[in-house]
Amino acid sequence: MSKWIEKRSRPVLPLYLAALVWPVGALILPPYRLVNLVILAVLSVAVYFIAAHFCPTRVQRVAMPYATGSEDTDAMLAGISANLDALHKLNDNIPDAELSRQLDRMEKAGRGIVQAVEQKPDKARSVDRFARYYLPEVVKIMSSYVQMEQGGIQGDNAAQILGEVRRNAATMATAFENQLDALYSAEAMDISTDIEVLENIMKGQNLTK
Repeated sequence: MSKWIEKRSRPVLPLYLAALVWPVGALILPPYRLVNLVILAVLSVAVYFIAAHFCPTRVQRVAMPYATGSEDTDAMLAGISANLDALHKLNDNIPDAELSRQLDRMEKAGRGIVQAVEQKPDKARSVDRFARYYLPEVVKIMSSYVQMEQGGIQGDNAAQILGEVRRNAATMATAFENQLDALYSAEAMDISTDIEVLENIMKGQNLTK
């Protein structure tokens, strides 16, 4: 769930005007006299506050994509989403239907991971390696694939690399799905236990046949 934060930016014009008092004032009041220095200082402060009154601090409301209560987790989720967006964009440039389908699987599982961590931020540690290594590496590999495809690069080496990407895409997609499944392993166990308890209660009250 996104949240709004306020960013305040102080105007720099009052500082510039206050600083300008010194060289301009020095033309009228020689600064080598102490009394003149005091007068210039007072004038500089007065100009600053007057200018600040007419140039109030600007407040901007900025939407934060995630609000889990942890800045590190929010940054992780934002990074995962950015990489998934990049993967989606790369997929748009892949004509191979089967490879495109595998990228769809990866993106779907990745979005599920984001949703799971957003709902329960304590799961963030479980997807740290996925966020920092696996997903960025897949984006890097697919980016190279698209560049080679669009660049019309030919030769045995290029054909071997492109073939390896196609052959291993399903394995990558399965790894993404396994990562998502692992996030729900504890919940699945709890639900299984709850069902078992409920069945025993119903049997004890002769509610089942």
